[in-house]
Amino acid sequence: MSNTEAIAEKYAKFVMPTYAPKIALVKGKGTKVWDADGKVYLDFSAGISVVNVGHCNAVVTDAIQRQAEKLVHASNLYYTENQALLAEKIVSHFTPDAKCFFANSGAEANEGLIKLARLWGHDTGRYEVISMKQSFHGRTLATAAATGQEKIQKGFEPMPEGFVHAEYNNVESVKSCIGAKTVAILVEAVQGEGGVVVAEPEFMLGVKALCDEHNLLLLCDEVQCGLGRTGYWFGWQAYNVQPDAFSLAKSLGNGYPIGAVVAGPKLANVFQPGKHASTFGGTPLACAAALATLTVIENSSLTGRARMKGSELSDGLRKLVEKYEHATAVRGRGLMVGLVLDQDAKPLTERLMEEGLLCIPTAGNVVRFLPPLTVSDDEIGEALEILDDWLAEWHGGDGAEATPAIEEPAAQE
Repeated sequence: MSNTEAIAEKYAKFVMPTYAPKIALVKGKGTKVWDADGKVYLDFSAGISVVNVGHCNAVVTDAIQRQAEKLVHASNLYYTENQALLAEKIVSHFTPDAKCFFANSGAEANEGLIKLARLWGHDTGRYEVISMKQSFHGRTLATAAATGQEKIQKGFEPMPEGFVHAEYNNVESVKSCIGAKTVAILVEAVQGEGGVVVAEPEFMLGVKALCDEHNLLLLCDEVQCGLGRTGYWFGWQAYNVQPDAFSLAKSLGNGYPIGAVVAGPKLANVFQPGKHASTFGGTPLACAAALATLTVIENSSLTGRARMKGSELSDGLRKLVEKYEHATAVRGRGLMVGLVLDQDAKPLTERLMEEGLLCIPTAGNVVRFLPPLTVSDDEIGEALEILDDWLAEWHGGDGAEATPAIEEPAAQE
């Protein structure tokens, strides 16, 4: 029995089957990871846009180790310096009148956004949030209700009320959903789970105009597309808009769990003592990891690097689209890139994994590439070469054999 098989056997016996993993990873460095049997992979998933500054980044690792020797947890009943420093650093990239609330995950951060909006609108009887079809906001009941995908909600009905779903990139659809109970519009600048679909400028500007006209809050989910991933600190910065609040998580701690609600002046003081809380939100250790992560992004100019390397990756993928008929389009922004196929993406991503390249199928027919922002030219070239080789094999063989029927893709979040 291999090491991977031994680990898989224990998973089957003791771990709830909410995922369907194929390999067991034991080590990572930069853009590479190693499995339990010693095989090396190029990681173009980055833990689903989590390790933006690379696996086991030396600066982040050192910060975690040093803080773990001083103070790991104190609870939010007391001041801790790291939390204040982290909030200050995040706010410096937003607006000086903003404030932060810290949580543990993207779902918790989005729950915080929803609660914040409801509390703000409570006295006027407004609580309904408009979110987008094919969006993804989390797996809790409220964030699953906000998510515009029936497969995420199936089996958990009845879902919490207070959410309606409009067509993404369709301002008129959003407008038609506004009613007397509407309090906010929640949107992603790039829909990751929805197929790496980028918001059009006219859409974001139109949604902001609707918010201004109807006195609604504009909320942005930056869990996957934030912190340099799209080539900007926050995905919404690609547009001439500013949200009233947004969520962060995933890459904020470069793998150490931490989430944040970042609220502008309209909402900065809505939460008061007793209205919202989190035992583990913003611990000294989590904030040390996040501070180090943001410092690496700043000092290494990784936002600009994501734009440059993202263009290289996208250009390479477009050449493959021109070359192979089953690859039909490339879309995305920065180092959040999707290769659209004319059939299911999972067989391709499984074969790429066998060949040493990790990427993620999403929205059925899209291969999602989310490498660390530190990815090198050579690593991009190697990934494109692996993909080119297998697309050539796929197109040279029997399509029915190359893409066998599969079950519904397992949850990626």
